[in-house]
Amino acid sequence: MKKLLILIISIFLISCNGQENKKLVTNNKKMDKQNLEYLTFGGGCFWCVESCFNLLKGVDKVISGYSGGHKENPTYEEVCTGETGHAEVVQIAYDPKIISYEQLMDVFFFLHDPTTLNRQGNDIGTQYRSVIFYKDDAEKAKAEQALKKSEASGKYSGKYVTEITKLEKFWPAEQYHQGYYEANPTQPYCSAVVGPKIAKFKKHYGDLGMLRPEVD
Repeated sequence: MKKLLILIISIFLISCNGQENKKLVTNNKKMDKQNLEYLTFGGGCFWCVESCFNLLKGVDKVISGYSGGHKENPTYEEVCTGETGHAEVVQIAYDPKIISYEQLMDVFFFLHDPTTLNRQGNDIGTQYRSVIFYKDDAEKAKAEQALKKSEASGKYSGKYVTEITKLEKFWPAEQYHQGYYEANPTQPYCSAVVGPKIAKFKKHYGDLGMLRPEVD
């Protein structure tokens, strides 16, 4: 009886390990850097958004920057006044054979509240607005569909205020903003706001097998 019990437990463990290994290799294809696509959107402070998307399989690079304004080559200080019209955004280079536009949109709506106008938590101003930028009509249609899907999910009870806007220009932010959280994890805002959000993100998308193996 004891041996039988040990055998049953062993089979169960092997089965569980097999499922876990299967999860870890999901979408574990080699990235095709010659055929990357690009997606630009804003969902609050770009320090957090950039850090989270950089953890996903299929994402080659994430750059923090500014879009949607009227001033050429804006600075962070100018954008923070709200007078240039820009939003803090990230531009993502990704391999659509590994991670789809639709999956990236699911992450986008997971990471911020699309029902708060010009605000995310204590970050207030038009530079923190919820906005998706599209490059052509086909991508506009996909953005509209992603928005409808998120609204139908019932995750947020308020009315969505996410803008869907034609991308005119993306301006990379100053170098010190790139990888900001990784370089400054103990900075007060990072430790109080960004860190907890990244931890929540890792738990959710790690369980779905969507993180790079080294961070899953």
